[in-house]
Amino acid sequence: MGTRRKSRELVLQMLFQADMGKQTPEDVRRVFWKERDSVGSDVQGFAEDLFRVATDRTSEIDELIERHAEHWRVERMAAVDRNVLRAAVAELLAFPKTPRAVIINEALEIARKFSAPESVQFINGVLDSVGRDLEKAKV
Repeated sequence: MGTRRKSRELVLQMLFQADMGKQTPEDVRRVFWKERDSVGSDVQGFAEDLFRVATDRTSEIDELIERHAEHWRVERMAAVDRNVLRAAVAELLAFPKTPRAVIINEALEIARKFSAPESVQFINGVLDSVGRDLEKAKV
């Protein structure tokens, strides 16, 4: 597994913990890394950056997800699905040099690993729509 994929999986885990628990994102981050001594600095660095974007811009990210997930509110989505979406949308927003297709494909692979099979198409549709919308906004 590549370092970016590992970072993305770790971000999903941190977002899930922050979403489920009563801890602040900062508390989640601090405890999370104490439990993972063997993670390389390159993996941790990208994961930290992505987690920070996802937690600092949650309301903006959730608004984008809801706008492109017809008839779905973020809080009604499965927890894993909404956090896969949050991580991917955060990356689409903050890392414009990473190709949209790469971000979406990575999110889909993570969804295949951690989410229900029927969620993959939903996540793909939402991310594709968000990605196209963000690209239009750049022009």
